Amino acid sequence: MKVRFTIVLLFFFNAVYSQLLSWSPDFVRESSLTIDIICDGSLGNQGLLNYASTNDVYIHFGIITNKSSNASDWQHVPAASVWATTNAAIKCTYLGASKWKFTITGGLRSFFNVTDPTEKISRIALLFRNGDGSKKVTNADGGDMYVPVYDDSLHVQLTNPLSKPDFTGSADVINKNIGESVAVVAKASQASDLKLYYNGTVLSAAAGVAEISGNAIITRAGVQTIIAEAVSGTFVKRDTISFNVNDPVTVAPLPAGVKDGINYEADATAATLVVYAPGKTRLTVVGDFTGWRENAAYQMNRTPDGKRLWLRIQALTPGTEYAFQYLVDGILKVADAYAEKILDPFNDTYISPATYPSLKAYPVGQTTGIVSILQTQQPAMVWQSAAYQRPDKKNLVIYELLLRDFLEAHDWKTLQDTLTYFKRLGINAIELMPVNEFEGNNSWGYNPDFYFAPDKYYGNAASFKKFIDACHANGIAVIMDIALNHSFGLSPLVQMYWDAAANRPAADNPWFNAVAKHPFNVGYDFNHETAATRDLVDRVVEHWLTNYKIDGFRWDLSKGFTQNNSCTTGNCDQSAEVGNWSNYDASRVAIWKRIYDKMQTVALGSYCILEHFADNREETELSDYGMLLWGNSNYNFSEAAMGYVPTSDFQYGIFTNRGWRNPHLITYQESHDEERLAYKNIQFGNSSAAGSGYDVKNPVTSLKRNQAAAAFWAMIPGPKMLWQFGELGYDFSINRCEDGSIKNDCRTNPKPIRWDYAADTNRQALYQVYAKLIKLKLFPSAAGTFTSSNITWSTNTAVKWLKINELSLRVMVIGNFDVVPQTTSITYPVAGTWYNYLSGGSTTASGQAQNITLQPGEYYVYTSRNMRDSVLGTVTVPPVDSTISSGNFEVGVYPNPVTSPAVITYSLPENGQLSIVLTDIAGRQISVLFSGSKEKGRYTAPLNTGTLQPGLYFMQVRFNGKKKTLKLLVIKR
Repeated sequence: MKVRFTIVLLFFFNAVYSQLLSWSPDFVRESSLTIDIICDGSLGNQGLLNYASTNDVYIHFGIITNKSSNASDWQHVPAASVWATTNAAIKCTYLGASKWKFTITGGLRSFFNVTDPTEKISRIALLFRNGDGSKKVTNADGGDMYVPVYDDSLHVQLTNPLSKPDFTGSADVINKNIGESVAVVAKASQASDLKLYYNGTVLSAAAGVAEISGNAIITRAGVQTIIAEAVSGTFVKRDTISFNVNDPVTVAPLPAGVKDGINYEADATAATLVVYAPGKTRLTVVGDFTGWRENAAYQMNRTPDGKRLWLRIQALTPGTEYAFQYLVDGILKVADAYAEKILDPFNDTYISPATYPSLKAYPVGQTTGIVSILQTQQPAMVWQSAAYQRPDKKNLVIYELLLRDFLEAHDWKTLQDTLTYFKRLGINAIELMPVNEFEGNNSWGYNPDFYFAPDKYYGNAASFKKFIDACHANGIAVIMDIALNHSFGLSPLVQMYWDAAANRPAADNPWFNAVAKHPFNVGYDFNHETAATRDLVDRVVEHWLTNYKIDGFRWDLSKGFTQNNSCTTGNCDQSAEVGNWSNYDASRVAIWKRIYDKMQTVALGSYCILEHFADNREETELSDYGMLLWGNSNYNFSEAAMGYVPTSDFQYGIFTNRGWRNPHLITYQESHDEERLAYKNIQFGNSSAAGSGYDVKNPVTSLKRNQAAAAFWAMIPGPKMLWQFGELGYDFSINRCEDGSIKNDCRTNPKPIRWDYAADTNRQALYQVYAKLIKLKLFPSAAGTFTSSNITWSTNTAVKWLKINELSLRVMVIGNFDVVPQTTSITYPVAGTWYNYLSGGSTTASGQAQNITLQPGEYYVYTSRNMRDSVLGTVTVPPVDSTISSGNFEVGVYPNPVTSPAVITYSLPENGQLSIVLTDIAGRQISVLFSGSKEKGRYTAPLNTGTLQPGLYFMQVRFNGKKKTLKLLVIKR
């Protein structure tokens, strides 16, 4: 609501540029023909403080009307105002001293093209930004700025003390003590009888004036209230500002047993809040229990060493969620960095009740920015999988997934209901891309801001725990991808110590480097050698391993955990400095050994997986210490699948090739960050020069090429990882945009979810190859083979082979990755009968070199013992909720809850009569999906739910006199 003091000096208009936003006229109306708006870029978030490109500032604006649903619902945003554009129509005039002006002419309704006479404008909503949108001026808390719009009746506004140009016009920072004075000024839109009140007492009064002033003396601590009142005849208008005057901060030692964050106790009506904030003078807790006003009773105590502030909150209702923030030095509001749940005003409104039922509403109009939640007497999780033991890390088969792009429902309950899909595939670990709170909803999650709170976009904490518990009950480990190399600007740890002038963390930030120490850094770079960061990391590790029972972490950008400065060029050029960054770094090794030791202290055997890609000497040392490391073989496996032999040698994906003693290399063909093999095959695959018609670009051929690549990938001893839907030949580019175009800046955009792939015969064949290979790899009697170092190979020619010469089970993999037939000489590890594991049958090995001719893409996996029947005959696991006591046929639906597309899968142990009927909840038949005879085998069929209304349905399956009923929950997204 605020404008300015009136002074004699006129500069553009009657204002002093001492506040973030100022405007003329004082009372902007829809009919105002000229409206000047000035922004001081050195105030608020200081986004344009000392901005050198003074001719490169633009306004981004719209209006709030009676048709707006909330403060963020801008209406009539001019086309010229599109973000990161430089249209001259929205260009601002530089006034000097980090100030810019924009003028609206012709009246608001005309300017914003408001033609509906019933639509009324209440505010102009705006931001000031530079041309590419990388810098912007907002309120100090990051919120939008607003100019109020008045009707033609009587109005009054307090122009001093100043207010923030936020949606509610809340008081700007007022730091006053008892005995000091406050100058008060108010203006009216027309001559009227004006009064100023201070704490209920008339401060000054005047009749028939348009402006009034007074001077208030502060006599007590607590909430101070100033009211300006204008009276004209029977019309009365008021404007109010409240601010708090604090008592001196109490110095008191930290209570025993508490730690940074929210501390619960046996008394469910109380909790103790602790904040690590060295150098901060005063913190006050504001929230639901203070009416979102600063209250002297909620001023935090400071410890004698000045490093922490704390407060015990009492009179809480057990089980009730309370939203709160910390007001830091009377200026900045932040959430608790250790909070296990937050509310985000920018993104929570886009989370559906189906994903997060009964989500607490954000306190709109009472505060701004992210708020934290405390709740005593939270419901306890009753874990069911106490007997679970983690799979051997040396033989993990990890399925990496981004829940957003895996299931349309993107929630934990639906993912839990899809576990049978993973069981059929045979994997023993799921790696989740970051699921702690990150900025926004539509993200890969590598832009974290809160490390202890599961992101609400995927559901609530209880459902996440139930998912983990269900994974463990099925023998599947859960690995959490986490980004602790960096954090982003909404993190309280960043905000509390911020250098606005340099637009980076302040030099005294206890957690972050002011300038990143390495290339390829994103966000703000953690200093992992400070005590504050070490404590934070330890707390994060303990939180997820203990409270959620996850099995380990995949550490994003682990090579960035260093204080050795590899940025010698000043601008830290990536291409020039990546070599320095990758060199052996003893201090980085020490940091990782410390973190690994902490993990093992908390949860012995937990997995520590590094995305490192550093000097092999460093990776060898970390491997020897017990850590697992990512082994990116995407390029060479892709070249092999596409048929480009000279660049297809994937031997660096074999741990012994690196000289490692332990099979701690997680080899992968695809990850979230690599292009998809099937896409490259179809777009860039090789073809036969002889015109034989063999073409890798052919979709069917492409999938068969991926089978051959998978055979080598899976049989290499050591842990493995595959990216979601790779087992079905996912052929959409990693850089696909929602409109189908391919652009590099669409890399993290949502991708099509293609469960219908499972109904495609050729894709199902690829899936079956993956499943068979994984089941062999994880078969108990083969464990020694697939962790063995007795490996030899030839992978630099067209016909590649891999031998594992382990006495308990020997394996021979052979494949032709050329696009023409090839004849070569092969020597099996031992003479005798070798069994074709994938297709059946056998071959006889002489023990000497023998010639073999392979067609393009032809491959074999041979074992020294007949493993086919024993492995594939014993490890089939029926889907959850489809086990039949009187028989052994299987049926399942993926995903369930069902979105479109979905698939039905069923396995028949014998020939017989099958019927599949869909009914509603009352048992009324909706459709017959199949009725007739079927031969023994495994089948997949599409399930079209496009015509069904959301709700519960039943699928009645009958086979040879046996009956099974599956529940289907159909949802619409």
